[in-house]
Amino acid sequence: MLTPPALALGALVLPKTGLTAPLAIHSNTQLLPRRGKGPRIVICGGGWGGMTAARFLPELIPDADVVLLEKNPTFWSGPMSNKWLVDIVNTDFVNHDMLEPANKYGYTLINTEVTAFERDKKQVRTAHGLIDYDYLILSGGIRNAYDAWFGNDLYAAEYTRKHFPNAYIPNAEMFALKNKLKAFKGGTIVMTLPPPPHRCPPSPYERACLMAWHIKKNKIPGKIIILDPKPKIAPIGEGYKAAFEELYPDIITHVPNAVVKEVDPFNKKIKTAAGDFTFDDAVLMPPHQASDMVWYADLIGKDENGKPTGWADMHPRLFTANSDDNVYFVGDCMGMISDQFGHYPKSGHVAHAIAKIVSQNLYERITGKEIVPVLPDNLCYMMVNGDPQEEISVKFEYEVDATGKVLQTQIDMDVRSTDLVQEDFDWIKSRFNDFL
Repeated sequence: MLTPPALALGALVLPKTGLTAPLAIHSNTQLLPRRGKGPRIVICGGGWGGMTAARFLPELIPDADVVLLEKNPTFWSGPMSNKWLVDIVNTDFVNHDMLEPANKYGYTLINTEVTAFERDKKQVRTAHGLIDYDYLILSGGIRNAYDAWFGNDLYAAEYTRKHFPNAYIPNAEMFALKNKLKAFKGGTIVMTLPPPPHRCPPSPYERACLMAWHIKKNKIPGKIIILDPKPKIAPIGEGYKAAFEELYPDIITHVPNAVVKEVDPFNKKIKTAAGDFTFDDAVLMPPHQASDMVWYADLIGKDENGKPTGWADMHPRLFTANSDDNVYFVGDCMGMISDQFGHYPKSGHVAHAIAKIVSQNLYERITGKEIVPVLPDNLCYMMVNGDPQEEISVKFEYEVDATGKVLQTQIDMDVRSTDLVQEDFDWIKSRFNDFL
C-alpha cells in the first residue's frame, strides 16, 4: 500500500455544554464512551462535506452518536478564499468557529489528527487514541502529491511547500500566500495547474485573475505565467480567455499543454512539455489525490494495471467503499463516477450536496427504509475583475441514462457580470447558514 505523509492535537468538545475536556494522549486510549443507544457515526474531516454531514445526521437520526474528527481548530472555506487573498472579503468571512455548530447541532467535535484505521475492528486511530464506529465517513479532501514531482525526496517537497505554497488545503499556507502577494514588488510568477481531476477546476484561473488585478491596481511590474497541462482553458474557457485578453493582456500568459516534467524549486526552474520556464516567484500546485486518510484506510482505487488511481474506490451512486460498505466517501476524495465525465467536480458545492445525500442514505439504511440514490448538482462562481467586481460561472447538471450511467451537462456562463457577484455571495451565505 502506498502511504502518504502523516496527517494536530486538540481537545474533546462536549456537545450542548460549550466545555472542553483535556485528553490524555496515548495510542490505545479509548477517546470517549458511546452516547445514546443509536449507532456511532464517525466523520473524518471537517471541511464543507464533513461539517455538513455532522450537522444533518443528528437531525435525521436523533439517537445516533455523531463524532467529527478534524485536525484544524477552525473551519476554513476554500470557496471565497481567492477573494480573501486580495482583501475582497475579510478573514472572518472564510474562517469560522467550529465549536458553536457542534454545540448547536448536537454532535461531538474532536480536534485531533487521524493517523490510521483498523477497519476489521471498526476503529479510527488518532493522535489522542482510538475511537470505534459503526459507520465511517471519510471527508478529508485532497493531498498535494509532491511525490509525483520529487519521488521520495522529502526535502525538495517540503522546500517547495514552504517557499512556493499553493494554499489549496486550508492551513497556514493561506496566510503565507497572502503575505507573499502583498510583499510582491515585481517579476515573473509561475503558476502550475494540476492535471485533472483536481480541487475546484476553475479556481486556479480565478486566482490568476485576482492576482493580476492586484498587480494591475498597484502598478506592480509583474507577470503571471499559467502552466496548464490541459490543451485549452476549461471550464468556463471563453470567459477566462476573454478576461485574460481584455483585462490582463500584459500580465497573464496562458500556456496550454504544459505538462510538468521536472521542477527545480532551488534554482527556480520548471521543465514542461510546452517548454522550460524560470521564475522569480511561484504558486506550485502538484497533482492532487485523495486525502491521506483514504490511503491510511487502504481504500484507494486501482486501474486496470493494478496501479493506484489516487482516488477512493467507491460505488458511484451510493458513495460507499466497494470493499467495505460501512465506509462512505464525501467531497473531494471521491473516486470515478462515470466514464462520460470522470469525477464530480471537486468543489464545496458538491461536497455539501453529497454530504446531505449520504446523511439521508444513512438514515434510510439505519431505519430499514429503501435507500434511494440521489444525484447532486454543481455551481461555481468565479471573480475575474475586482474593480468593477465581475464574475463568470459554470453549472453542472446530472441525470441517469437507461443503463444506469450518470451523465453530465455543463453550462458555462462566459459573459462577465456584476449580477453574478451578488448571486455568488447569496449562494455562499445560504450554504454557511446550512451547516455553521
